Amino acid sequence: MNVDKLIFGLDTFGDIAIDGETGERISYEESIRNIVKEGQLADEVGVDLIALGEHHREEFSISSPETILAALASTTENIILGTGVTVLSSDDPIRLYQRFATIDAISNGRAQIMLGRGSFTESFPLFGFNLRDYDELFEEKIAFFDELVKGGPINWQGKHTPTIDNIEVFPRMTENTLDVHVGVGGTPESVIRTAKYGYPLMLAIIGGQPSRFKPYINLYKQAAEQFGQPIHPVGVHSHGVIAETDEEALAIAKKYMIPYFDQLGAERGWTPMSDERFEYEIEHGAYYVGSPETVAQKMARVIKDMGIERFDLIYGGGGTTQEDRFRTIRLYGTEVIPRVKELLKEGN
Repeated sequence: MNVDKLIFGLDTFGDIAIDGETGERISYEESIRNIVKEGQLADEVGVDLIALGEHHREEFSISSPETILAALASTTENIILGTGVTVLSSDDPIRLYQRFATIDAISNGRAQIMLGRGSFTESFPLFGFNLRDYDELFEEKIAFFDELVKGGPINWQGKHTPTIDNIEVFPRMTENTLDVHVGVGGTPESVIRTAKYGYPLMLAIIGGQPSRFKPYINLYKQAAEQFGQPIHPVGVHSHGVIAETDEEALAIAKKYMIPYFDQLGAERGWTPMSDERFEYEIEHGAYYVGSPETVAQKMARVIKDMGIERFDLIYGGGGTTQEDRFRTIRLYGTEVIPRVKELLKEGN
């Protein structure tokens, strides 16, 4: 493993923060402005990438990730500006490509798009799509988007996309090829599809032991080889909170993350989150909660065990206060990432 080539990212869905004094949610406007500040801070402390997730729900403020990324493109220097994910199934592939080509130009080649089907489905009725077409929409649109990424005049016969006869899409990307990844929640079909198109795979691990996803990594590599596609590095993203001590981080995580997962679980028929299960996830599962040393030790173990080359920490879950979000970002960049690299080099 080449430790110096590892990518360390931060992901946010734009969960609206709770005001620590009033106990109420801050406004959507303030939340969006704060996300720009979070991206700027991440850039300052040396984080490699920030990814913004698209959602169309009351508790999230990011419905248009690329607009915020455009703001960051002109106010940051080095950080990769990505999504996590863009819901391709309910978007227009041509306009999507044009928006990210524009961000890539503004940022001097730092744009990245992560395509996904979406674990939430609010965007489908919102934009006039039928959930019966959930799989078909993504399959057709990723094939169409792949043609757009290749560049040149497009010839395309579409059902959920336009039929195009030898038309070129602008602006052309002449300096770079758009950096496209695919986010997957854990179905073999999605893993194989990602390999088929030759895109890097990002696994969303939001519960359970990370090692149970290793078969998907092996499947991705096998499928890519059979399709004659390059085997790209695989990444993982998972939730976390970082504070100066384990006790403080645990208190923050329990206060904000457990109610969030219980709300989500009620919608999806999951068992309510007990303290025991939550602490199990921190110790053995998919949550990275603790002091910089604790989080770094766990990240290093998982990266080495799974052979992944990208790790994104999902921060700010469930209304975590703005102060605690800034602290997680700062500690992640200044202490956790350098320590993970140090541990992995020692292991090598």
